[in-house]
Amino acid sequence: MKFLILNTDYPEFLCWLYRKHPGLEREPYEHQARVRSESLYSIGDFYSSNLRKLGYEAWEIDANNEFMQKAWADEHGLRIDSRERWQFRLRRGLVPWVSRATNRQWVYEIMTAQIKHYKPDVLLSPAMNGVSNDFLRGIKPYVKLLVGEHAATQLPETENWSVYDLVISSFPPTLDWFRLKGVPAELNRLGFEPRVLSHLKDREKSIPLSFVGSFFSVHRTRVEWLEYLCSRFQVKVWSAHTNHLPASSPILRAYVGSAWGIEMYQVLRDSFVTLNHHGDVLPYANNLRLFEATGVGTLLVTDWKANLHEMFEPGKEVVAYRTSEECAEMIQYYLEHDKKREAIASAGQQRTLRDHTYYNRMQVLVDIVRKYL
Repeated sequence: MKFLILNTDYPEFLCWLYRKHPGLEREPYEHQARVRSESLYSIGDFYSSNLRKLGYEAWEIDANNEFMQKAWADEHGLRIDSRERWQFRLRRGLVPWVSRATNRQWVYEIMTAQIKHYKPDVLLSPAMNGVSNDFLRGIKPYVKLLVGEHAATQLPETENWSVYDLVISSFPPTLDWFRLKGVPAELNRLGFEPRVLSHLKDREKSIPLSFVGSFFSVHRTRVEWLEYLCSRFQVKVWSAHTNHLPASSPILRAYVGSAWGIEMYQVLRDSFVTLNHHGDVLPYANNLRLFEATGVGTLLVTDWKANLHEMFEPGKEVVAYRTSEECAEMIQYYLEHDKKREAIASAGQQRTLRDHTYYNRMQVLVDIVRKYL
């Protein structure tokens, strides 16, 4: 069985990646792909590398990485108009979107050529709001199973999602939404890649209290919660941008900058306590920080959700709060009680490394896909 994962990256991350590696845009495709994977940003090559461990062929396409895509096209003899360029923007402030000033046809020509080249049995698109459904209808004859993946943000009601044979999601309401539309949907949670640990510096923790995350329109309650904490503790905050915050926000005084990939994991690793809040997306625990923070062995203080116990045991593997005031009390307590903090952090890491790795998740994915192929 052969898998092809069709993904996209945040434009801010792509700018960071190519600034960090001057001249990378002129390197061959495989070199750029390796540097992108080694950044450890988002799911990186976590799907494909673990599918290969399970004995399957697997590749990724970074659909909105202009430099990588053009390099692939050049190396495979695909002629495109080099005068045309992509423009990267955030659609509705939430998802990376591939856009051009006039027409985007050649963007899809490259992806079509890649799909025909790799001949996947399963085309998995974790970028359901970033790749045209019309394009996917056109390439369906070249794949056996078209699988979408989406977490919790709202998808357009006006789109016809029946192009997908199957959708997987870590968020139960998303599963219900697709099933009501007649699209089969199955649960598969987010996870952690243990390989991350070998890339981190094992040093004394130096950050008492950290928060790493976004401030989009769906995070109104997150902002209120974090402003409350920033007015009471010396929180250090990392985020890709703060333009949604008012100038008077206490978060801005705590803001350090952005942290991508390895840098983000190192921030979590260096923290005594790191904070999590799911924002206005209710009512389930469902974000990457659950697994990233516990995976690196840091105490996670997260908002209580009805399904949290399905992943972690609150009070023993993570700490869960119901109000901002309760969160503040927990922060104070665990910053003052080192042994209890370290015990929960250690138990949380053991749980993640046992039950919540991408190797675990890809085993589930394969089992699901086999039912539908």
